[in-house]
Amino acid sequence: MASSESAVLQFFPSSTSLSAKVHPLVIFNICDCYVRRPDQAERVIGTLLGSISPDGTVDIRNSYGVPHNESSDQVALDIDYHHNMLLSYQKVNPKEVIVGWYSTGFGVTGGSALIHEFYSREVQNPIHLTVDTTFRNGEATIKAFVSASLSLGERQLAAQFQEIPLDLRMIEAEQVGFDILKTTMVEKLPGDLEGMEASMERLHVLIDDAFKYVNSVVEGQVVPDNDIGRLIADTVASLPKISPPAFDRLMNDCLQDQLLILYLSSITRTHLSLAEKLNTAAQIP
Repeated sequence: MASSESAVLQFFPSSTSLSAKVHPLVIFNICDCYVRRPDQAERVIGTLLGSISPDGTVDIRNSYGVPHNESSDQVALDIDYHHNMLLSYQKVNPKEVIVGWYSTGFGVTGGSALIHEFYSREVQNPIHLTVDTTFRNGEATIKAFVSASLSLGERQLAAQFQEIPLDLRMIEAEQVGFDILKTTMVEKLPGDLEGMEASMERLHVLIDDAFKYVNSVVEGQVVPDNDIGRLIADTVASLPKISPPAFDRLMNDCLQDQLLILYLSSITRTHLSLAEKLNTAAQIP
């Protein structure tokens, strides 16, 4: 009787505990790289730098673009440029290592598997970050993926991308800049006072929503949520106990300080411009 051998398809998923946290600087760098891309390029790709915590969270803190040529069936990366940029970044911050790569566009494309295979040789289980730079409907679609292998025996047949949790946290100043990015065209960038005004308007809307929720709970129109109640109580408790006149005086002092900084920076720019013109005039025979 002839012996028969059977082949078994094997699926190797990535760690389910893996998650990613991306800093706003990375998103700004990717959008800037996309704006400066060559005319014939449909998307840009690049390297993600950061660190990996013991609990499996990938902290993405920096990035840089990598030149590439892409067609329907192949992708060519400038590997020398990639390695030179990596050495330059690690001279500044040796603790930052390669954690993955990014690409612009909506989701994973056909050539992503080839690029991911290259970065898999650079780092184990790299993160693939996708950023939709078109900001469709005024929203930013940012996703993170890892690759899972589908093998037949010892032969790898394909790679499947699985989405992982992604955390994007911003402070107030970063949120203002990110909201401007989501608007595809603006007449001018807001100044400090305009940015503060937008932040105050957003804060007023949030306070109004919280006020309406508390009134609805008190009147019995909404079922109370203990978690929301604790968050509101912690927020109110964190506010300093200060009288309205003292608060107005504090705000006016801060405003005067900001206006003084703007005035000094304007004088500095004027002096630099004048010095440059005098230096240019002195060099003319």
